[in-house]
Amino acid sequence: MKLIIKLIAGITLGILLGLFAPDWITRILITVKALFAELLFFTIPLLILFFITSGIAALPQKSGQLLGRSLGLAYVSTLLAGSLAFLVAALIVPALTSPTEALDAGQAAVLLPYVSVTVPPVFNVMTALMMAFIFGLGIAATGAQALQTISDQGRDIIQSLLIKAIIPMLPVYIAGVFAEMAAAGTVFVTLRSFAIVLAMALVLHWVWITLLFVLAGMRTGHSPLTLMRNMLPAYFTALGTMSSAATIPVSLQCSKNNGVSEDVANFTVPLFATVHLSGSTITIVSCAVAVISMQSNLDIPPISLMLPFILTLGVVMLAAPGVPGGAVMSAVGLLGSMLGFGESALALMIALYLAQDSFGTACNVTCDGALALLLDEQIKQS
Repeated sequence: MKLIIKLIAGITLGILLGLFAPDWITRILITVKALFAELLFFTIPLLILFFITSGIAALPQKSGQLLGRSLGLAYVSTLLAGSLAFLVAALIVPALTSPTEALDAGQAAVLLPYVSVTVPPVFNVMTALMMAFIFGLGIAATGAQALQTISDQGRDIIQSLLIKAIIPMLPVYIAGVFAEMAAAGTVFVTLRSFAIVLAMALVLHWVWITLLFVLAGMRTGHSPLTLMRNMLPAYFTALGTMSSAATIPVSLQCSKNNGVSEDVANFTVPLFATVHLSGSTITIVSCAVAVISMQSNLDIPPISLMLPFILTLGVVMLAAPGVPGGAVMSAVGLLGSMLGFGESALALMIALYLAQDSFGTACNVTCDGALALLLDEQIKQS
């Protein structure tokens, strides 16, 4: 919750500086934003490489069938959640938002930074993703301990960078973006549009939770309302902690209260906390559709553009860092490389995601309980 408060403070400060401060003060903030952006976008491919490699290599090797079913179920849930978000956003966003070019960094920037430094990433996002799969599967197949140690240590270094530098600096970065938009006179129409999209994403979270528990209730013969009520302690714990990992003990107990066998719960709940981020995917896809439609005068992005993005996003979500904002940090590279987002659009995506991060995490955790029920029932019937 402290991060959300800092984020709101950053947005407010940025708007006030952009509207009322002398240009030289605003340019200092824009300079800090520009320098931080170079660090952020340099780090993203490294994050994808080390986290996905380490995640794949660390998967349990002796649980074959259960592991395969768990990963398959998590991936399908994430894909369907993202597809639902796209369909709903495609119907609702044009009716509720106004076209604006505020999200085009090239047009919105009326003030330039004092210092401009370019730090190209070592490799692009898709290269990082392919390398992660090759090395992750290779380590799992050959047991290459040296490479696994390198990937684990690389993951730890990037996670430390996220926790100690990048995440704490995000409010300043976002303050710079909003100062830039306020100076350009485009900030208020952008805020209005994104408030609508945020509300839509929160509603979609509960729609997806309900759908999964209705399906689980049909498979198990239990009341979906009872199953959802039993998961409420996990939901509210995730709201407070903003962490799927910190909520695992509560999620485990809630799943067992719903009748999931102890062995299946002990295996799947911690695994799903890492690989199943359907709530996060709903938010990212909803916001991405809104950004694209506002950039293109409310033309909805075609399915040929969004489907590959959702498919790839589902893979990236399998190993998102378990820190506040980790999912959107993983998605930033895809938003830039596959959807062509500029810096201002990416900053707004980060801001909006962090504003609902606790709700997205709560959706992820609650849906984990539904997947555990479905998998447990599937194993009992096989």
